[in-house]
Amino acid sequence: MGNKEAIEKERARLKDEMNRGYFADIAELKKHGGKIGMTNKIIIPAVEAVKFPAFEATYSDGRTLTLPITTAANSASDSSNLAIPKASLICLLFRANSQAMVDSWSMPFLDAFRNSKDVQLFEVCFIELRLLSLKPIKWMLLRTMRKSTPDRKDNLLQRQIVYSFGDQYYFRKELKILNLLTGYIFLIDKFGRIRWQGFGQATLEESSSLLLGEK
Repeated sequence: MGNKEAIEKERARLKDEMNRGYFADIAELKKHGGKIGMTNKIIIPAVEAVKFPAFEATYSDGRTLTLPITTAANSASDSSNLAIPKASLICLLFRANSQAMVDSWSMPFLDAFRNSKDVQLFEVCFIELRLLSLKPIKWMLLRTMRKSTPDRKDNLLQRQIVYSFGDQYYFRKELKILNLLTGYIFLIDKFGRIRWQGFGQATLEESSSLLLGEK
């Protein structure tokens, strides 16, 4: 029975992925520039907010952490060494072309809260190709990704670039992420709840709604 359920689950997944391909993402991107949904204009009330699914990420130096950071102790990763922020901006990238989109949100956020110790900023690059997730290749890849031009060290808030390897299908499904060519931005509170969400390239109005809402 267990095997039958697993087979049916995998069949449903394959059907889902076959119905949504690269060219569909391209067509959608050309149509609305990555704005696959409405950006929140206000902070989502706590009673209506849903939890952001936890996942493991890796720094370029090999350290690991679990995002979002919501507990003081996490024996499974190095995130136990990080203070719990009041809020975290988590930016998700599945393809390199969405970097400019993510920058349009993260850079104003970094500038606005550069002297704050109560927030954290993560840019997460997802690498789902199985070959690149193999340990020897993974560590070589991480070494090549170390930042050559770090952010200003005198800022309290630092942009933390991390990587998540392996299959992320169910993570994407939980967050209703379909188009992999756009950027996804989430503001997470200290309890791990999604309090704000944005997509694609930030407009001035959208960026302001995030910054004013967080303040």
